[in-house]
Amino acid sequence: MLSGFEKIVEERIQRAMRNGAFEKLEGAGKPLCLEDFSRIPEDLRLAYKILKNADCLPPEIEIKKEISATEALLEGMTDVQLRCKTLKKLNFLIMKLNATRKGAVAFEVPQRYEARMLERLEPVLSNKKIE
Repeated sequence: MLSGFEKIVEERIQRAMRNGAFEKLEGAGKPLCLEDFSRIPEDLRLAYKILKNADCLPPEIEIKKEISATEALLEGMTDVQLRCKTLKKLNFLIMKLNATRKGAVAFEVPQRYEARMLERLEPVLSNKKIE
């Protein structure tokens, strides 16, 4: 049995349908794109939805984006000193990301080690004159 308010709403919906208000709507006949919040606790879902609608990202995601951008920047670098500086920044970001997580160490993102990079760049560095 419908309450008074529900009856009024239902009548208005039926009247709008008769008047053609629901025809030619954008996305008509297509499946709804529902967000999957099943992994988020029920009491936090509304807050996550509000933050998402406001284009606010959790700090962990922002750090991940910055790591990806730094990795892309690092791939195209040829200057050795700038590459080492950027690698240090990348390691700092990875350390910061790992510090924000509260999971097992096995799931941490591994840092990029400067020694490995310097081994590869050693031929380039040895050609430079030491002043």
